[in-house]
Amino acid sequence: MVKNTLSSVISQEEKKENRGSVEFQVFNFTNKIRRLTSHFELHKKDYLSQRGLRKILGKRQRLLSYLSKKNIMRYKELINQLEIRESKTH
Repeated sequence: MVKNTLSSVISQEEKKENRGSVEFQVFNFTNKIRRLTSHFELHKKDYLSQRGLRKILGKRQRLLSYLSKKNIMRYKELINQLEIRESKTH
C-alpha cells in the first residue's frame, strides 16, 4: 500500500532520530493525507474527516513554507522524494 512506498523514503534509523524534524512531520502528514483521500473514494459524505484533511493540508503547507524559506535544497529534495508537487517541465 501507500505506507510501504513512503516508508522506503525515510529509513528506520532516521525515523527514530528525527521525529521532530520538518521532513519527518511532512512525511507523516503526507501519509495521513494519502490514506484519507483513499478513504473518501468510498465515503464521499464523511464531512468530519474532510475537515480533518483540510487541517492536515494546512499544517503541511505551513511546514513546507517554513522549510522553503529556511533551506531551499532540503525543500526541493523532500518534494521530489514524496512526489507532492507536479514537476514543472516546459
